Order: sequence, then C-alpha cells, then structure tokens
Amino acid sequence: MKKKKVDTDIEIKNRKASFEYFLLNKYVAGMKLSGTEIKSIRAGKASLNEAYCVFKGNELFVKNLHITEYAQGSFYNHEPMRTRKLLMTKQELKKLQSKVKEKGFTIIPVRMFISERGFAKLEIAFAQGKRKYDKRNSIKQKDVRREMERGIKY
Repeated sequence: MKKKKVDTDIEIKNRKASFEYFLLNKYVAGMKLSGTEIKSIRAGKASLNEAYCVFKGNELFVKNLHITEYAQGSFYNHEPMRTRKLLMTKQELKKLQSKVKEKGFTIIPVRMFISERGFAKLEIAFAQGKRKYDKRNSIKQKDVRREMERGIKY
C-alpha cells in the first residue's frame, strides 16, 4: 500500500510581524483544528495579519486567526474567527508564560505551514513591540540594503 504524498508547499506568512515587532525567539506549535479548517488551510484560505496569542490558565490560544469557511462544507462548517488551542510542550508553555508577564512582550503568529506528516503547524514568535523611531530605522535599513543590491551609490 502506497502512502499519499502530502502537499507541504502551503505557507501563509504574517508580513507585518517583523515590521511591528522585534522577533526574539521562535517556536513551532501544533493547532487543534476541525476537518473543514484543515481543508481551508490546505487551499491557502487563511490570514495571520490580526492574530495574537493569549494564555488561559496554563494553555496557549490563538485569537483573530482568520480561516475562511470551507466552500464544500455543509452545516459542519467552522466559525472563521474562533479561538484555537495551540499544542506545545509544558516546558515551552511555562517558559513563554513567565516571559509574557513582563511589560511590552507578546506572542504573535509569524507563519503557518503544513508539516511533512500533513499537520497544520503555526510558527509563533516571542516578540517585543517596536516604537515609531524603531520602525523608521528599519525602513531606512531596508532602503539602504535594497539600493546596495541594485548598485546605486551616492
């Protein structure tokens, strides 16, 4: 019996994350999903732009993660903006929970992908918010890097 090849080229990114935050540590977490949610993710119908992670007790949840309703789903379809549980080890959760209690730190989703085994995974980052002058500085660095690649000199 042959195993089916899993389509692992799905990768949904949060492009605003690196502009809005300093990404300090990254972790990979599984997600507790329903059947229609994973089908929508495999179709590339998800958005991480407004998503963030919160602790409820000792469990980590992701909020505002938009997964579009599955087109062929009947009354079993999911709610697009529901809160979803993240699956991580207890040691990682304790470490993150102690760090998040400090002021100015948060946990944000950076990337969603399908693993080799066919599971939807969420790459989350422990992040610190940037101030306005930090954002201006990162724009300036990006422009300088782009101009150097083009070969433009002043």
